[in-house]
Parts: sequence; C-alpha cells; structure tokens
Amino acid sequence: MDNFLAARLTMALSLAFHIIFACIGMTMPFLMVVSHWLWLKRKDEIYLRLTKAWSKGVAIFFAIGAVSGTALSFELGILWPGFMEHAGAIIGMPFSWEGTAFFVEAICLGLFLYGWKRLNPYVHWASGLMVGISGVAAGVFVVTANAWMNSPAGFDWVDGRAININPFAAMFNDAWISQTLHMTIAAFEATAFAVAGLHALLLIKNRQNVLHKRAMIIALTIGSFAAILQPLSGDFSAKDVATRQPIKLAAMEGLFETQQGAPLTIGGIPNEKTREMKYGIEIPKALSFLAFNDFDAEVKGLNDFPEEEWPPVLIVHIAFQIMVGCGVLLALLGILFWILRLKKKEALLSTKFLIAVAVCTPLGFIAVETGWIVTEVGRQPWIIYGIMKTIDSVTPVPGQVFHFLIFTILYLFLSVVAVWLMKRQIKALHEFGNNYYKNETVT
Repeated sequence: MDNFLAARLTMALSLAFHIIFACIGMTMPFLMVVSHWLWLKRKDEIYLRLTKAWSKGVAIFFAIGAVSGTALSFELGILWPGFMEHAGAIIGMPFSWEGTAFFVEAICLGLFLYGWKRLNPYVHWASGLMVGISGVAAGVFVVTANAWMNSPAGFDWVDGRAININPFAAMFNDAWISQTLHMTIAAFEATAFAVAGLHALLLIKNRQNVLHKRAMIIALTIGSFAAILQPLSGDFSAKDVATRQPIKLAAMEGLFETQQGAPLTIGGIPNEKTREMKYGIEIPKALSFLAFNDFDAEVKGLNDFPEEEWPPVLIVHIAFQIMVGCGVLLALLGILFWILRLKKKEALLSTKFLIAVAVCTPLGFIAVETGWIVTEVGRQPWIIYGIMKTIDSVTPVPGQVFHFLIFTILYLFLSVVAVWLMKRQIKALHEFGNNYYKNETVT
C-alpha cells in the first residue's frame, strides 16, 4: 500500500466512522426533546424514563463523536498539508463557527443532564432543545466547508495561490444549500429509523412493552417526515450537480455518451474499458427531465471529459444506486406508517410491520455512507474541484500505513465501547418497560 492510498483510506475510514455519530448528534436530541415535552404535559413516567435513557445515549454518542471529530481535524493538517495551506484561510470561518456550535452543544448537554430538579422545568427542556439546534448548526457549518470543495468560491486563483479571499462568499457557495439540506434531512432519516428499528425489534420480543411502542412511534413520526422529504431534496441536489459537476452526474448514472433525452438507468454495471453500461434498466428521457426539467435536454457523458479526470465510475454508480434504493424503501415505509397510523393503528404492532421496521434499521446509515461516497469519490481526482488535485495535496511524509492501522484499531475500540454502553442502557430500558406494563395491568 503506497503513501497516497494509505492517506486516502485513513481519511475515508475516519469520515465513515464520524459521520454516524454526527448524524446521531444532530437527531437524537430532538427525539429526547419530544419525549421530554410529552412528560411535561402528560406526567407519564414512561416518557420520563425514555427521555433520561435517550439523554444518556446522546451523551455517549457526543463523547465518541468528539473523539472522532478531533481526529479528523488533525488528519486534515497532517495528511493533506497542501490542501490546508491554500484552503485554511478560505474555509476557516465555517470551521470556527462549527467549533462555537460544538461548545454551545456541550454546555447545553451538561445543563440538561444535570439540570433535573435544579432548573425550571421549561428552562431545562429548552436546554435540551438547544443541544439539538447547536448540533444541527455544527453539522451545517462542516458541510458548507465540504460544499466549498465541490463548488470553490470566494477567492481568485492566480499562479497557484489564492488571493482576494472572501470568507463569506466561500462559505455561502453555490452548493451549500443543496448539500446542507440533503445531509440534514439524511441525518434525521437515518437516526430516527435506526431508533425505531431497534425498538421494533424489542417489541417483537414483547408486544406489551408500552415504552418501546411509544418510542417507536416518536422515532417513526420524525423519520417518516424526513424520508418523504428526502426525495425532493435529492432532486434539488441532482439538479445542482448536473449544473456544477456534470462529470459526477455522468459517473452516477454510468452515462458515457452525451445524449439528448438521456435515459435514467436503474441498476447496471458500467464498464470503463468498453465505455458501456450493461444490465441496467433504462427509463427513456427520465435523466434529462430529472436533471434539467426537460425531457429533451442534453446530458453530457463521460466521453466529453478527459479520462484522467474521470472519477471511479463503477464505485460512484453502485454507491449512488444503493443510496437511492435505501431512500426509496424508507420513503415507502414512512408512507405506510402514516397510512396505518391514520387508518388502522393496531396494525402498527403487527408482526409484519414490526419486522419491516426492524429490517430497515440500518438502511438510513447505509444511504448516508454511500451518499458520502458519491459526494467525495465522485469529485475525484480533485480535492478542490477544478483547482487542486488530491494527489498534489497529500503529505510527502512516509509511514501513512502505520497511521491507517492505528486509526483502524482506535475506531474498532470506540465501536466496542459504544455497543457495550448502549447495550447496558437498552437492557435497563427494556426491563423497566416490562415491569411498568406489569404494574400498569395490576393497577
């Protein structure tokens, strides 16, 4: 394994690990806040215990996310000094704002965890709400920096140097709205469905556990809204990519030849050597319409671009197909949830529906991971699109294989810790739910 590949794998591993905790940090506080609000209004002990359990989960994931996020910040400087030399002054502002949001999140989380019976109940609830708001803000600020890498703005590039830097123009670049919107909705969708799936799995074991039922309903309510909105966000993002990064769109679809009235391909395997798409199902003119709102619009194919600027087409195409497939399944499950909730509530506890929810537990995070593969791998070979290539920004210092192994061990250790801690919380919550039901039936 060479130095360049090891550096890329280290960064990819760190991003793939951290993004899970970033999504949870953006979403779980809002689940906690909804449950807390229901406790304040109904004084039902189920909601109190659920709120406290979810708040402990927020604390656990916040701590692990802080470790992985700190590692990422160091990796940017250590592994990609060429990038930071030029980009640091341009995108420093969103990172500094993200740091501010992170500290606000930490302070408010402390207030919430230790504010029981010490703060006014509604001030206490507001501190929990601020945990969620600041978590979302931190995520948005980081994604704006990534959006800048896909849509560089706010500077003039002269003789290999950035001059006339405008941090506000850089931060609020052409891609920031589409990327932050898509990522924020994805975070809510992935986390909420994962939580719902976990409680559905436990409900299959004991259909009478009221705590798991209410937890699943809260999570599915939030997750279903996100899942139904996400296709609209995805359409907005695809149109943005079609305009700014046509080569990425071509790789996503495995489109080699420029076409008017280009078809949308479902599935398929692109062959870069023969420059053909095989085994795919084509929907005539659908890609042109989705990209440009015109069935006869021209969509550029990969053959219009130098081959050395192609991203890894097979990886990008398959990742895109998986992301879309997961999103469609979750949207359908979200629609089914509302149909049953409005028409046939008892079916929400049916074995078939609970199994469907449980099976879909990982789909949101699979969609998030593959979506980031599309975003990051689809931009290659550029680290700053059209300005600087990734290979030109990597550190010349050898030994990156060692770093990759160290970070792999670190993330495996953190994963084991997270699973162990959450297993303890879930076991305690499950036992309380079972005992609560028994007491409820007696009284």
